[in-house]
Amino acid sequence: MEFERKSNFQRKTSETEINISINLDGQGKVESSTGIGFFNHMVELLGKHSGFDILLEARGDLAVDAHHTVEDVAICLGRALKEALGEKKGISRYGHVILPMDEALVLVALDLSGRGYLGLEASFQASRAGDMDTELVEEFLRSLAVNGEITLHVRVLAGRNTHHIIEAIFKGLARALKMAVTRGTGEEVPSTKGIL
Repeated sequence: MEFERKSNFQRKTSETEINISINLDGQGKVESSTGIGFFNHMVELLGKHSGFDILLEARGDLAVDAHHTVEDVAICLGRALKEALGEKKGISRYGHVILPMDEALVLVALDLSGRGYLGLEASFQASRAGDMDTELVEEFLRSLAVNGEITLHVRVLAGRNTHHIIEAIFKGLARALKMAVTRGTGEEVPSTKGIL
């Protein structure tokens, strides 16, 4: 019987309360309630294009701003992803995509290496996308990479429309994750160290 790649993760602080469930072998079904409309849309794209089922409930100090909520969701998502992968036996480990979204073009490459790192080359012409500050995209990616122990590189190769660029980043991240978590025919951990 195959290991069920599911996880539930909760985190409560004086600033946020996050509950997340993830199924890596799902159908891309997402329910996201964060109080931040644009961010909900990005989480929906992440689930849809990765094939992960995601159930997310987040309450945060949005009267201050969205920073704590976005960052803490990424922390919880990273930890849930790491837990759902278990020992990472038989996975592809690496994922990469060059993804277009109209005039925007984004490269995402990642390694489920056990080492958290973000390399990001991106700029946004607008300071906000919907109800979210665009600087929170970097906070999300960094917190996800560190807490999920993912080596993550994101490069915006072209683009003018801020919404298109951010959407391409999240879709590209989803597609690269889908590739990296895909099970092959073997049961070995994909590393000469024997662990990831």
